Amino acid sequence: MLSDSTGLIILLGCLIATSAFFSATETAFSSVNKIRLKNMAQMGDKRARLTLNLAEDYDNLLSTILIGNNIVNIASSSLATVLFVGFYGDAGIAISTAVMTVLVLIFGEITPKSIAKEMPEKFAMFSAPFVKTLMIVLAIFNWIFAQWKKLISRFIKVSDDKGITEEELITIVEEAAEDGGIDEHESELIKSAIDFTDLEVSGVLTPRTEVVAIELGESLEEIKEKFAESGYSRLPVYRETMDDVIGVVHIKDFFNLKGDDIMSCVKPVLYITDKVKISKLLPSLKEQKCHLAIVTDEYGGTMGIVTLEDVIEELVGEIWDEHDDIVREIEQTGEMTYVVEGSASVEKVFRIFDMENNTDSATVHGWVTSELEDWPKQGDNFEFEDLKVTILEVEERMAKKVQIVHVPKNEE
Repeated sequence: MLSDSTGLIILLGCLIATSAFFSATETAFSSVNKIRLKNMAQMGDKRARLTLNLAEDYDNLLSTILIGNNIVNIASSSLATVLFVGFYGDAGIAISTAVMTVLVLIFGEITPKSIAKEMPEKFAMFSAPFVKTLMIVLAIFNWIFAQWKKLISRFIKVSDDKGITEEELITIVEEAAEDGGIDEHESELIKSAIDFTDLEVSGVLTPRTEVVAIELGESLEEIKEKFAESGYSRLPVYRETMDDVIGVVHIKDFFNLKGDDIMSCVKPVLYITDKVKISKLLPSLKEQKCHLAIVTDEYGGTMGIVTLEDVIEELVGEIWDEHDDIVREIEQTGEMTYVVEGSASVEKVFRIFDMENNTDSATVHGWVTSELEDWPKQGDNFEFEDLKVTILEVEERMAKKVQIVHVPKNEE
């Protein structure tokens, strides 16, 4: 009996190995990184291209793997039953069930799936040609199961929304940073780029009260002094009031001015509203070769200005040159405590706390004044949703510095 069973035992081992192959292949294709495969395929790797094509046709792939795996597992169980009944008689059925359960679990499921999970792309590329051949052989069965799936889908509605949301994308970036795939700087840059498309001009503008500008009619000496004191390379030019900005003067053009007619070096300026997305403003500035835009309100008045540097800083962080006095608009002083400049964008503040900006104010000072319904005074405080706000410093009726503490309601 033993000599007759040798071939069957070898066949049983082959069937368990084949079961392990199918199990590992299923795990590999479900865990494979398609972006990595696309990069490899673009570099000319034909095996990666085949693997990517199979992964894109996952329904047929899964049907093929499951059909093959079930055929192999049923065949191995039947063969084991024959073997153990031959050795132990009627008791062989129970012994066969126990032994095959252990063998299939350890060698046909757990072990191969664990290995494939550790190197999904490598194993998927190894198994791709075999799976492709098997898909052709089992094409008729895959077609039958595809029709069955269509029939089932009529009764069970499944959402077609399979896209990745911004929140999910940010989570992926954070996980990549934690795993060491990218460093912290790269992580922050990617997250800034994701937020970039949603941010409006109101979140980055310099408010009207902070703008240094030239009034038409000022002497060249006064203009020269404004350039020297501000350190800016471009200054807006207006008639009578800041609501009538007519253009912008570059410091280079000003010092190359021949004569005393300032209008000869005034360049056109871009006008926008505060609701424009900075992702749309950036190409407009590049197209029109402008470095500065005037932000207007709903009545046509000037709210402030936004520069190309302001927009770029939303991607790469604050940019300082050798002439700048470094001023941190938002400085964290505790775990949930921040000291904020009154001129800072209220949009930026709310983004730190993951809060929606439901105010009509552009700056922290404007927000504070609106909430207090009066000019702010040192020591004034109020609560806004989960925030506790205290005025630390006031200058000329303007909130110069504000302390903001985030205290979730359930932690009070």
